[in-house]
Amino acid sequence: MAQEAPRWLEPSPFEWKDQTGLAVKTAIPGAKPTVAIDVASVTKSYGDKPVINGLSFTVAAGECFGLLGPNGAGKSTITRMILGMTTPGTGEITVLGVPVPSRARLARMRIGVVPQFDNLDLEFTVRENLLVFGRYFRMSTREIEAVIPSLLEFARLENKADARVSDLSGGMKRRLTLARALINDPQLLILDEPTTGLDPHARHLIWERLRSLLARGKTILLTTHIMEEAERLCDRLCVLEAGHKIAEGRPHMLIDEKIGCQVIEIYGGDPHELSALVSPHARHIEVSGETVFCYASDPEQVRVQLDGRAGVRFLQRPPNLEDVFLRLTGRELKD
Repeated sequence: MAQEAPRWLEPSPFEWKDQTGLAVKTAIPGAKPTVAIDVASVTKSYGDKPVINGLSFTVAAGECFGLLGPNGAGKSTITRMILGMTTPGTGEITVLGVPVPSRARLARMRIGVVPQFDNLDLEFTVRENLLVFGRYFRMSTREIEAVIPSLLEFARLENKADARVSDLSGGMKRRLTLARALINDPQLLILDEPTTGLDPHARHLIWERLRSLLARGKTILLTTHIMEEAERLCDRLCVLEAGHKIAEGRPHMLIDEKIGCQVIEIYGGDPHELSALVSPHARHIEVSGETVFCYASDPEQVRVQLDGRAGVRFLQRPPNLEDVFLRLTGRELKD
């Protein structure tokens, strides 16, 4: 007999307004279009420096929506506003049907947050960290104890319940932070650079855990500068540059729309001379530092021009979101 899914992994009910204006709850996928987050014409400045400029986007319930951009693009600022921790200069934000910041406390009761940097209590055990955090949501010790086994299993920390957090690896700490964010059975998860600094194995394990949450109907807002992460996890994403939205859509559609051909990276020579050499056979060329990015419908013609040139190396590959960002801004996306 199949085991029943833990309570915190069950699809959570979302509210929508019917034509009479009454709030209606549904946990049935596809029963009614729902919006988990609505950001409308939001601005934010610090002093005379604008950091968010008329930003608008919506996040549908049950999807993974990415905010993609370099440090300073405004990703952390907009997530703080969604949590009600920072007040917009202008515009409106609604989270799970609740206006923020005016009713942010109510919204946060249904949100789980994974911050960019782990803020676990290093001297407490894994179990103690979960117990303490659960009390912030007014959960009783009995309620917390009831979900801890499932959370530890989810995080693959079943054998670490009584280990001090200071003794855990970086990947284990990150998985514990994710498990902690689930203790209140949130409808919405906000993840701020969840895999920055992790090795590839630990990063892939976090991605696998996040995909399992999406399969259970959770909504994820993900901020990242990691291209592969955005391509693997996000249903849709918003590309930010200096507080402006410069593109929005499904990752593969953005790649097809903005690039739509093979990419050849060229190194080892004067970038301007190399650009002039291959430009007759390129749809578009970008130069970043010493690297020439050649977007070519017929890469064979480009290779013919480059073959035999002393010191010149090149790599042909499919396009990715890094190319989209470079195409839109003229610079690479770096952390």
